[in-house]
Formats: sequence, C-alpha cells, structure tokens
Amino acid sequence: MKILHINQSDISGGAGIAGYRLHQGLLDRKLDSRLLVGQAQTKSDRVATVQRKHRLENRLFRLSRYLGLNNLNLISSFDIPKHQFYQEADVLNFHNLHTGYFNYLTIPNLTKNKPAVFTLHDMWSFTGHCAYSYDCDRWKSGCGQCTYLDSYPNVQRDNTQIEWKLKNWVYSRSNLIVVTLSQWLTQQVKQSLLNRFQIHHIPNGIDTEAYQPLERELCRKILDIPPHSKVLMFGAQSLSDSRKGGDLLLKALQALPQSLKAEIVLLTMGSSSNQITQTVGIKAINLGYLERDRLKSVAYSAADLFVFPTRADNLPLVLQESMACGTPMVSFKVGGVPDLVRHNVTGYLATPEDTEDLSRGIVQLLEDDELRQQMSQNCRAIALAEYGIEIQVQRYVNLYRQALHN
Repeated sequence: MKILHINQSDISGGAGIAGYRLHQGLLDRKLDSRLLVGQAQTKSDRVATVQRKHRLENRLFRLSRYLGLNNLNLISSFDIPKHQFYQEADVLNFHNLHTGYFNYLTIPNLTKNKPAVFTLHDMWSFTGHCAYSYDCDRWKSGCGQCTYLDSYPNVQRDNTQIEWKLKNWVYSRSNLIVVTLSQWLTQQVKQSLLNRFQIHHIPNGIDTEAYQPLERELCRKILDIPPHSKVLMFGAQSLSDSRKGGDLLLKALQALPQSLKAEIVLLTMGSSSNQITQTVGIKAINLGYLERDRLKSVAYSAADLFVFPTRADNLPLVLQESMACGTPMVSFKVGGVPDLVRHNVTGYLATPEDTEDLSRGIVQLLEDDELRQQMSQNCRAIALAEYGIEIQVQRYVNLYRQALHN
C-alpha cells in the first residue's frame, strides 16, 4: 500500500508537523508513505513540492484576490496527476489545503481514480473562507454576509457564499473519507456540507518516548531556571496572534497576586518575550524556536504549568506535547481543547474570554502541589492510553484499507 500525503509543508506549522509524524509512523510500520507539499524543509526522496507556474498564477492572483476567492489562481494543482508520487500512490491523504499552494477545485479529478482520506486540521474545508468561524454558524446554511472577512485566510470581498457553493460542488463529485481530530470538530462536520461522507474521529498521535517526563530539577538546571521558582510555560508567538489569545494571556498574568508574580518564571518558546517582561513585570526566559523533540521535552518537564490562552483551536499539538511530558495545562473551554485539558483531571478549563478565570486557574494549580502532581500523573496516563503514535497509525492503516476496498 502506497500512501501520498498532500499538505502545506513537511515540518512547518501544526498541520505540517502532525502530517509528518503520521508519515514517519507509517514508515516505521514499513509502509510506503510520501509527501507532496507546498513548502519542504527536509531533504528526502520521499518529500517533494508541488511544482508551481508562478508567473501565470501571480497574474491570476490579482483577479482571484479581487473577487475574494482564494487559491483559484493556483492552476498548477491540475498538474498533480502528472507527478510520479501521485501516479504511484494507491490512496491519497489530504491535510491542510489552504495555505496558498493548492486549488481545491482539483479534488474531484484527484479522487476520480484514487480514494482519498481528508484529515481536517480546522474548519476551512466547510466554510466560505475562514479556518475558524468563532461564534458564526452561517457555514451550516451557505455562508454570505460574513462578519469575519479579516479572519485567516482573509478575503477582500464577501463572496463567501460563492466559495461555499464551489466547495459543495467539489464534494458532490469527490471520493473522500473525512477524518476529524477532535470531538468538537466531529460535531461541526456532522452539521456541514461534508456530512455526505463517512466521518471518522482519529486524534493526532504523539511519540510518547520522545515526549516523556524528565527529571524536573535537572531540566531546570539545564535551562538556568532559579531553584524553587514556579514555572509557567507558553508559546510566545501567541502574543501577536489574536486567535491564540496573547492579549488574554497578558491580562491574566497582570491579574496574578504580586506575591506570586515574584516567584514565577515565564518559560517561552518562539518569539521574543521582552514584551511580557515589560508589560507584566515577571521574569521571562525565552528559548526561541525549538525543533528537536527532546529539547522541547526538557522545556515541558521544567515547567509547572503550560498556559494556552486560545480563542479557537482544534487539537493543539503543544497541549499534546505538554500532556505527554506530564505537565498540567490551563486553557479556555473552546473547540477541541477540552479533549486534552480535562477540567480538574489534566488541568484547568476557564470560561472563554474570561481572563480572571484563567488567572484563577493558574493560581489554583500553582499553589496546590498535591493537585498538580495528581494531574501530572493523569496527563501521562491519558497520553499513553489515547494518543500514542502507534494507535493513530493503526487507525489510519485500517482506514486506508477500507478506502481501497470500497
């Protein structure tokens, strides 16, 4: 069985990383897995990029952008059937299709002679343009009159009803099996234009050997964290992303008791943490962008809590990584977050947008060592029981076989 994954990237972005982990898991099972991506960062004979017709597509972009219809200029997608990877594949696995490398109008042609699994990493596949619709549910009835035109991927003109109808037309002519990562997205898809297909809930898997609890004091020593500190970890890149709730995080940190602030060290991955220190007056250590799994495990293991102030998400990889390392989490009750942050089991779930509640959760868990230790054990146990990469791979293998049989 030869599987071809079509994705935004091999190892960039959440969908890219998740797809690559599945790809590696399939290879470990001695299955023939390959990637055809918009952007490649690894060098492998199993990874190739979609060949683009940049000059013509750039000219067409002006028209598609003006019309508010993203990615319809990408005519190179219609050449994918000529690619060796596609020709040799038995089954396709679509992942993230909306980052400017793929034209969704080609899906019927790609699935005409090859069955395909469509793994949904967000809501884009069934909306009129957006990856997350927040409080809008117009995608259930055809979109139009969009209140979130600036939401990623943004559009300049409200032709969301046309895009919704185009996607509906595409799916009516396609051979797909849909995979959702979270319970939340499963329920959304059942109410969407994708409900004509089989829907399977298969969470992303994680390597629980690469991500595992390490000796806390040693990890803190490696990272030069002062002893006896209370360590809060989060992704600093969230500060500049409204969906990731950077503004909510700053408000929650500002609301912490001054006595607790004096004990806290903020441990951040990603962009600079200078803004945090200046705004909330808490010492911060920024680790930059960490690529290696073991280095990230050291960081998670050094932390007392991982804070994730998101406004909208599916099944965040960072929460899975934190869980596997036995680090309790504090987040908002939105999207697929509750699948991982289980209130009073693996962490604290705050009311969406309520920064006082988020701050309350941080205080409660930092001050209750016994509760935090129990949550740490729960995190690791659930990661092993539900999210091991081997579990995910076996479920996909079964699904690929079913697709081929059908």
